[in-house]
Amino acid sequence: MSIARRTSVDRSFLVVVLALVLFGFFISSSASLSTVGPQGLSVPFDPSQLVASLFGLVIMMVLSRVDYHILRRHALTIFIGSLLLTLAVFLPKIGFSYNGARRWISLGIFSLQPSEFLKFGFVIYFASWLSASRSRLNSLQFGFLPYVLVIAILGIIMLMQPDTGTFLIMFGVSITMFIAKGGKWSHLLILFTIGLLGIGYLAITREYVRNRLVTFIRPTHDTLGSSYQINQSLIAIGSGKLFGRGYGQSIQKFNYLPESIGDSVFAVLGEETGFVGTSILTLTFAFFALWGLKISSHARDSFGKLIVLGIIMTITIGAFMNIGAMLGVIPLTGVPLPFVSHGGTALVMTLAACGIVLSVSRSSKVL
Repeated sequence: MSIARRTSVDRSFLVVVLALVLFGFFISSSASLSTVGPQGLSVPFDPSQLVASLFGLVIMMVLSRVDYHILRRHALTIFIGSLLLTLAVFLPKIGFSYNGARRWISLGIFSLQPSEFLKFGFVIYFASWLSASRSRLNSLQFGFLPYVLVIAILGIIMLMQPDTGTFLIMFGVSITMFIAKGGKWSHLLILFTIGLLGIGYLAITREYVRNRLVTFIRPTHDTLGSSYQINQSLIAIGSGKLFGRGYGQSIQKFNYLPESIGDSVFAVLGEETGFVGTSILTLTFAFFALWGLKISSHARDSFGKLIVLGIIMTITIGAFMNIGAMLGVIPLTGVPLPFVSHGGTALVMTLAACGIVLSVSRSSKVL
């Protein structure tokens, strides 16, 4: 069987990314009506989401033409830079808090959420490290322990903010990449044990973690307190029935759903487009994941395979953590819905990461 190389980006992946951006723009614009009241916006769309979408698409297309091996040469610098940027949230007059979390830095006319840089900075570094480790990966001293050290550093930084959801995404992605490269299952069993003990410790010492676990187990125990968001989300999704109330017609987004433009945007989608709309979005994410994994499997080298795998899993795990939380099948994590939730930093970085996937696809094998 002959093996050829692509000379252009994978068009199927590009189309599904554009579909998610377009889908996200319209749902985000509808959800944004809740921030100004039932009379609506002065324009029929969310201007900031439009700017972020266009800017992100430009960056995506630029990165799709850049040789992704450049990232490997600068992987450590990118990772350290994203770590330092994330630590900047703790600097006075630069970092600021919202709803009890310190996750943003102010740059005058706009703000950034550095953890979005860290998510993909970590993927780039970890892909570079794994692709260079070869036989050392299964070594306790040179493989597993350095991996645990990096995860521990990430965990400390993210839990100080706190941003448990983003850390869980990075943790899950790192495990996926570790397995894909041939890491020992016995090492992962140790890591899982440490992770479970860590969750238990957080549940004992941090009230918000404990409340989310209790809410997951007993979603009706405090409907006006810790269980309020999940109950309002289920009301919104349930009231959408099969086809929804219609675009822009959500009632729950006005003064009922907390963070209707952020974490709860999937509930707005469910109320306005019903089971049909939420199924289309979920299936689109599934296609995004499967096609991304196909690109990963056809990449010409180990670094290309791993960086695409890490990016695809980062976005996919985030999407299904958000959807699962809104449906009550996993605990609430505060993770936004990629491409859809309001947030310029997240959208731009997600599209930039998709540009890297397109870059890998440009030189991948066509069987």
